[in-house]
Amino acid sequence: MNLVKELFNIKYPIIQGGMIWCSGWELASAVSNSGGLGLIGAGSMYPHILKEHIKKCKQATHNPFGVNLPLLYPNIEEHINTIIDEKVKIVFTSAGNPKTWTPLLKQHGITVVHVVSNIKFAIKAQEAGVDAIVAEGFEAGGHNGREETTTLVLIPEVKKHCKIPLIAAGGIGSGRAIAAAMALGADGVQIGSRFVATHESSAHPHFKQSVVEAKEGDTQLALKQLTPVRLLKNPFFEKVNQFEKRGADLEELSELLGRGRAKKGMFEGDLVEGELEIGQVSTSIHSVQTVQEVFDELVLEYNAVIKSISNTYL
Repeated sequence: MNLVKELFNIKYPIIQGGMIWCSGWELASAVSNSGGLGLIGAGSMYPHILKEHIKKCKQATHNPFGVNLPLLYPNIEEHINTIIDEKVKIVFTSAGNPKTWTPLLKQHGITVVHVVSNIKFAIKAQEAGVDAIVAEGFEAGGHNGREETTTLVLIPEVKKHCKIPLIAAGGIGSGRAIAAAMALGADGVQIGSRFVATHESSAHPHFKQSVVEAKEGDTQLALKQLTPVRLLKNPFFEKVNQFEKRGADLEELSELLGRGRAKKGMFEGDLVEGELEIGQVSTSIHSVQTVQEVFDELVLEYNAVIKSISNTYL
């Protein structure tokens, strides 16, 4: 039995990333209905909006789904209370210390998974009592690790140090990549960018089209002094790049980033002044599809790859 499928009671060991401004109830429920685990991205929601999305997700799917919760979110206590009150069964945490909230969540029977970008934090997450770990390589879109460790290197190293279920993330958008992650020691995968470019994603159509049109080298890690984030290159990215090249300090970079840049780009479709968070795998995404079409392709390709290499020996 696959550990991730067993932990979440899902058909496929495929988890959708809880991406800000892209992962509302429509995407989460569609992923869950397709046999994976859908996640509502709470990081871009006010508490009353999160409650609304959880309620709508319950109506749209009878399958398991969860909430992705950045632990540095300003209204974290309100989100925690909403999750408990609405009896959400699965929570993925990130961007903070899992020791702070994991015990409380688990007291309420919630399965807790924490996202990490290095071995040290993976060990700390396991010690904090989480049920599983997402190890995310720096190919991933959005906020990233300062170490810039790739998925290919990160997964087997985390596997050596942790005994709980391991979910691979970063650069995974195909059945072939899922097979590679499993070969490295992962028990499942988390996919973000591929699900951004779906009809059910709440991302703006302009942002979805920019993902489809992305070519090799069109994303890059930026804002390393503040918090590293992988962005699609656009005029705002170039402005950030200019600031960093001339040695701008944290205050200048924070002022440039301001508030609402990610919403402006990903949700409102401003491709000039907005922050466009997407992973390197965007180069292999060539059309906007339904979630079910994505799952059909992932499963078909994974099974074909496993079959093709089953009788291959060095």
